[in-house]
Amino acid sequence: MKIRFLGTHNCESQKTKLTSILIDDAIAIDAGGLTSSLTFKAQQKLKAILLTHQHYDHIRDIPTMAMNALLHKTTINVYSTQAVYDALTTHWLNGQFYPNFLEKPEGNPIIKFTLMETNQTLQIGDYSILTVPGNHSVPTVGYQVTSPDGKSVFYTGDTGPDSVDLWQGVSPQVLITEVTAPNQYEEFGRKSLHLTPSLLRRELLAFQKQKGYLPQVVLVHMIPPEEKDIEAEIAPLIEELNIPITLAYEGMQLHI
Repeated sequence: MKIRFLGTHNCESQKTKLTSILIDDAIAIDAGGLTSSLTFKAQQKLKAILLTHQHYDHIRDIPTMAMNALLHKTTINVYSTQAVYDALTTHWLNGQFYPNFLEKPEGNPIIKFTLMETNQTLQIGDYSILTVPGNHSVPTVGYQVTSPDGKSVFYTGDTGPDSVDLWQGVSPQVLITEVTAPNQYEEFGRKSLHLTPSLLRRELLAFQKQKGYLPQVVLVHMIPPEEKDIEAEIAPLIEELNIPITLAYEGMQLHI
């Protein structure tokens, strides 16, 4: 399984992009940095786009992906929850802000949307997709993606502390989760349901207690100006838990 990190931050600049993860050039999770990272040809290769929740930095490129698909006479397959579908139709693809590609062209809409329930397993091609309820300020799901050869990665999406339900049904080789800010913002993290290094430590210890092991961990959704402080605070956690914990960057690739 090849994992490519297209966008790994929650703020966009010339060097940082919003969250998007690409698996085996076929399955994208979240759409913050898809169109700016992928050629038209690469976009057309996508079998599915999985959306964790409806916040802007995770769904932003769905309209532009749809416009590109319209011009190339293709479709895009989007998977997520009812809450995301409702947000797209109400605020994003509402016929005024952008065409409603969930319904147009009539009879063969550009976006084929599949509603997902939590704790549901779905086959997309040869990949098994499990949705897991997250812990965030809006309804959120994480996704465990398992390849035909049994390799699996679990992406939590945005999540806050005390996310014990995340770990029950997953057993990944790689865990992708978020650390948005350094420890000085722990109170912000608790209120907005985001992680800091100290809150991540609690979550990983809960994972270890429940599952009996710790996977390789990759972090996304960092605030760019705070990234060096986050990295410094992650270093002692790596030593304590004796596992690799990596801050992802745009263009980073991982093979499992």
